[in-house]
Amino acid sequence: MNTNAAPPLDTLTATAKRASEKGPPPVHLWHPDYCGEIDMRIASDGTWFYMGTPIGRPALVKLFASILRKDPERYVLVTPVEMVGIKVDDAPFLAVAMEKASDELIFRTNVDDTVILGADHPMRFEENAHGGLIPYLKVRGDLWAKLTRPIFFDLVALGEEREINGTPMFGIASKSAFFPMIEAARLADLS
Repeated sequence: MNTNAAPPLDTLTATAKRASEKGPPPVHLWHPDYCGEIDMRIASDGTWFYMGTPIGRPALVKLFASILRKDPERYVLVTPVEMVGIKVDDAPFLAVAMEKASDELIFRTNVDDTVILGADHPMRFEENAHGGLIPYLKVRGDLWAKLTRPIFFDLVALGEEREINGTPMFGIASKSAFFPMIEAARLADLS
């Protein structure tokens, strides 16, 4: 592990801006030396913090989100020349809007990514401590967006029942893919 101090935020920001000038940065191709942890955290409500203070500039949050990657050991902000670790409380993004177009469900995240639910961008459901479901949508790489509560309610309204391996399942369909949420018999437990 590299014990070098993490670069100052302004250095990281300037490098990220240069890297994103030609479209989405290819962070999956960049493997610079790990420079250590930076005091940055993404809270479960989608708020980004630097040194304990919320980052109030949406453009800066979007810039950092564009260079975010999930490696096996941690979340990192990565540029061609540096990589720093950050903390993420739950999922790094929130799905804040949903639209149904033909047979597709299209989501928008809190950092303005547009994601079409399907085999390339699946949905998963985790059970919380109270038996409720928490829905997540794959955005890119191993980065996921948690659906906000209102969006989840809208999603459930579009749900349907299908038989999966002989078991009736309630789930959601998009782009010829079906994502089971829960056994249909347990659906009443969620209300």
